[in-house]
Amino acid sequence: MFDKAKLMAQAFKLKKALESELTEMEESGILIKVSGDQKIKYLSVNGAENKILVEVINKAMKKSQEGAAKKMQDLGGLDGLLK
Repeated sequence: MFDKAKLMAQAFKLKKALESELTEMEESGILIKVSGDQKIKYLSVNGAENKILVEVINKAMKKSQEGAAKKMQDLGGLDGLLK
């Protein structure tokens, strides 16, 4: 039981650390900022911020991640990969 609580605490700490990491890329008039947990935090094209595009991209990425997680679960999760 203690090990599970310890793992949960470590996972929470890692999640917070990833959320606080920020990578910024600017090219051809496009500026994008992405957090370490793979969420777009800011997007601008030629200086104009586009919050709707950020929202739609993040929703699509979440849907893709959920689909990948389901597929892994259907295939036996990590146990299926290790056998």
